[in-house]
Amino acid sequence: MNMQSPAYKYPASYVDPPPLDHTRVAFMNNPSSPSPKALYLMIGGFLGAGKTTAIGRLAHHLTAQGLKVGLITNDQAGGLVDTKLLRGQGFATEEIAGGCFCCRFNTLVDAAAKLNDAAKPDVFIAEPVGSCTDLVATVTYPLRRMYGDNFTVAPLSVLVDPVRARRVFGLDDGSSFSSKVIYIFKKQLEEADLIVIGKSDLITSEQLADLSRVLRYNFPKSRVIAASSRQAAGLDAWFSKIMDGEQSDRSPMTLDYEVYADGEALLGWLNATVTLQAGDEFDANAFLQALAADVQQRLQGTEIAHFKMTFSPDNGVAGELASINLVRSDYVPELGMELDEPTNGGQLIINLRAEGEPALLIGAVTEGLKQVSKNFPSLSATLDHEEHFRPGKPTPTHRDGEAPVIKGGCKPGSGCC
Repeated sequence: MNMQSPAYKYPASYVDPPPLDHTRVAFMNNPSSPSPKALYLMIGGFLGAGKTTAIGRLAHHLTAQGLKVGLITNDQAGGLVDTKLLRGQGFATEEIAGGCFCCRFNTLVDAAAKLNDAAKPDVFIAEPVGSCTDLVATVTYPLRRMYGDNFTVAPLSVLVDPVRARRVFGLDDGSSFSSKVIYIFKKQLEEADLIVIGKSDLITSEQLADLSRVLRYNFPKSRVIAASSRQAAGLDAWFSKIMDGEQSDRSPMTLDYEVYADGEALLGWLNATVTLQAGDEFDANAFLQALAADVQQRLQGTEIAHFKMTFSPDNGVAGELASINLVRSDYVPELGMELDEPTNGGQLIINLRAEGEPALLIGAVTEGLKQVSKNFPSLSATLDHEEHFRPGKPTPTHRDGEAPVIKGGCKPGSGCC
């Protein structure tokens, strides 16, 4: 049984970006050079923006350049599809559950230490929760202040889904979120060093130009670039900017934490693991498609932010997965990884985020599992674990009001910042 991964499905015309011209590659090629600090970079963006796919692309690219990569994923609860997908591609990955990086800062540092002990990464790539913002003041500035001797912090990239963004900024009609959720969406873009219009292949060149102009007007301190992980377009320019630059030293944005908390509290969250078993072999790809379509139908009238699932067959080798992804209520669920052969069973992981009641989400999933299982003879679906909830109010471990002043490496309490 073989898997097909979006990370490896490059178009025939795709040429891998040239080697990165930065000092870290030089250090790798010249062992006598002094050891450089590890690079820490975050790729943020709202739910469904394409962060995990982009991180997989970047991690493969850096590995090809001779750099060791460690990945850190983040969610409000355990059992994250993103972690499964990235580990399935062979990358050392730590998962931080139970809150955003800002609220789990010490755990973030511990995760980096674990990766360092296990793999000695040259580059740490962190993927924050898709509903999280204020990353500069609560994560990267404290990291620079307290651990400036250990990390160089790259420019903050924030990905944006162009279809979603055009609706948010009034360029297109279509379903969207309520105002307090959109507040979070826009605040994520405001603090970005680089706004990356991902999935740029989904819109026309004229639509892309219009969206770029709107983003530059609304966020003049951010650089706007376009890329497509699916088509491997614009990735070399983006990768070079985040690898060769450093985070800008500007004052953190103003953020109303009450509105932020209200916006997060409007989002329903569901993580679940399900055991699928059948007396006869069944097509797991078809099952994922049927279940995604069924749940989507049951949630009509509820704006889906991101719905993703992975299935790991019991009889597969390590890393074999089938996956499916839905990023808007009126979009079509898309298979990512696919299994080439039928299976008798395995583990299904479900992550669903939408602006709606958590009870509605678990109800749609459980009823969907019952209905879809009937269409696959001898198949049973057992819900092993689930968590459905609304995120609590963010309470950052640290929040720095200005960029740290690093003079030979700032130490906590030293008075240098």
